[in-house]
Amino acid sequence: MSSELRLKKLRGSGGYVMAQVTDEQQRKGNLGGPDLFLAPIGRLDQEKISKYYCNTCEKDYEGGPKIEYETPNEEVAQNLILLERGQYVCTTCGSTIAEYREFQKQDEQASVGLAKPAIAQPTQMPQAPSIAQTESPSPAQSSAQTDSVSSIVGMLVYDSNAKRVGVAKQVGVDPSHQVVLIVTKNDGTDSTIPWSTIKKIGEIILLGENTQSSSQSLRCSCGFENKIGSKFCESCGTKL
Repeated sequence: MSSELRLKKLRGSGGYVMAQVTDEQQRKGNLGGPDLFLAPIGRLDQEKISKYYCNTCEKDYEGGPKIEYETPNEEVAQNLILLERGQYVCTTCGSTIAEYREFQKQDEQASVGLAKPAIAQPTQMPQAPSIAQTESPSPAQSSAQTDSVSSIVGMLVYDSNAKRVGVAKQVGVDPSHQVVLIVTKNDGTDSTIPWSTIKKIGEIILLGENTQSSSQSLRCSCGFENKIGSKFCESCGTKL
């Protein structure tokens, strides 16, 4: 694969950056649509970023945004280590341009999907108050449940069109005893997504085509449905 650098627009939830990227980085940033995204690529070298745009400032800036990151190097699920998490931040207003997480499999030959069974039994977790517990869980069970929740908390959630929906907040049970994923959307509000609509859990959470959208929406010129009150399109960043 070619290592030649090409100038590309890489989108984030709060803007975008123009950066020189390799073919491999482009492959990571392509989630199946026409756009490239910063989140799957991770941390870029500052010198590779030529400029960025902040949705909050509604302005272009020369050079790159500030990159803040930490390296927890912790096991967040079976066969999955969280090496680094960080965000691109506007140097003027401090708003987040994009967030990212970098993971590593302990066994490269095994699937990241091994983390999925660990979170497939949220009805036993203490976060579900609608289910009465007839007996107290053992310390080992409590520890396993806590690890199960932490394995997806903070993961980026994308819909079937490779559009970022938000960040996973927690797993719970709705009044009808259906398992749901609670997501903090890009506008800061929480949304409940039926567990059955989740297509795959790996380095990100990918939703299927039947994901329900908000009853109130605002369609952008690009065709994306945004929630009423949004100032910018969550897909292309266009001011609404």
